[in-house]
Amino acid sequence: MANIKERWDFRVATDTDDLIRRAAQTAEKTLTEFVVTAATVEAQRILADRTRFVLSPEDWDRFVDRLEQPPQEKPGLERLLSKPSPFSD
Repeated sequence: MANIKERWDFRVATDTDDLIRRAAQTAEKTLTEFVVTAATVEAQRILADRTRFVLSPEDWDRFVDRLEQPPQEKPGLERLLSKPSPFSD
């Protein structure tokens, strides 16, 4: 591992611990390597899902074409947004 700076300390249920330790052993990794790798992969997936999207060149062209079209009037949406929120004071 490169440049270790932080230490994590948390508790897990016994069955979760057993499951993760078995998986780490099966993957021939230390518990730390396994947990950090799994957490890193999940973090990258979540952040990628919320920060970028990938389109084929054809889909990108269609997306840009839609963005360049003038906005359409939506009277129903305008009425809805002009009403006070039921969640405000």
